[in-house]
Amino acid sequence: MTTARVRGWRGKLLAAGGGEPTVVKAYQLLRALMNTAVDDELIRRNRCRIKGADHYEVPERPVLTVPEFFAFADSIAPRYRLLVLLAAFTTLRFGELAALRRRDIDLEGLAVSVRRSQAELQDGRLFDKAPKSAAGVRAISFPTELLDDVTGHLDQFAAPGRDGHVFVGAQGGQLRQSNFRDDWVTAKKAAGVTSDLHFHDLRHTGNTLASTAGASTRELMTRVGHSSSRAALIYQHMTSDRDRVIADRLGAMIRESGGEVSPQ
Repeated sequence: MTTARVRGWRGKLLAAGGGEPTVVKAYQLLRALMNTAVDDELIRRNRCRIKGADHYEVPERPVLTVPEFFAFADSIAPRYRLLVLLAAFTTLRFGELAALRRRDIDLEGLAVSVRRSQAELQDGRLFDKAPKSAAGVRAISFPTELLDDVTGHLDQFAAPGRDGHVFVGAQGGQLRQSNFRDDWVTAKKAAGVTSDLHFHDLRHTGNTLASTAGASTRELMTRVGHSSSRAALIYQHMTSDRDRVIADRLGAMIRESGGEVSPQ
């Protein structure tokens, strides 16, 4: 095993049409295996030494404004309207939304409890799994303005019983992204939003809006369901214009207190 051989292996993966994220993850896995071999004294040196091969630039995803988002929500089929509303304003992942039961919705407390996430096997079978970490089990508040949408959806579209799924397909089966792919495309065209919009971008939009609304790093970590601050810091960085808002509010405090800044 030589660095040249590792470089050739990586080059063949890219030449064969492997996506850059997939190739990066494969390289990271091989490097981790080689590090373990070094630790176990099976080899003297890790030959995964290709500069820049362990990361890639993530393309910027679209972020909708609030008016753009509601234009989209108003265009989606009624049974999926609450799905997109909660995706943005509670920032739940698709699997977490698909696994929600009626008992997970607290109408009085205006909150959604995340206890599980739905996953789909390659053969199409669905199953519920535990969140990736303890931070994934969480209760997320939703705006009071969504209460009518929540109650209306539960009355009209959710499966019956306390353990009934909140979101089901048009034929009453468990929700899959394929259930509403056509509705998704139609809504994007009708609302005039970017055709590149993916479902996960609603979570991206919601996290950005939460940061803009003043959520702290810890609060963003809770909403995102991460035990690391990395994702939260990304959203805070994206909304660095809030620094101007903070400065303006400090100025308002100065004015309200009657204070003055001495001229130079």
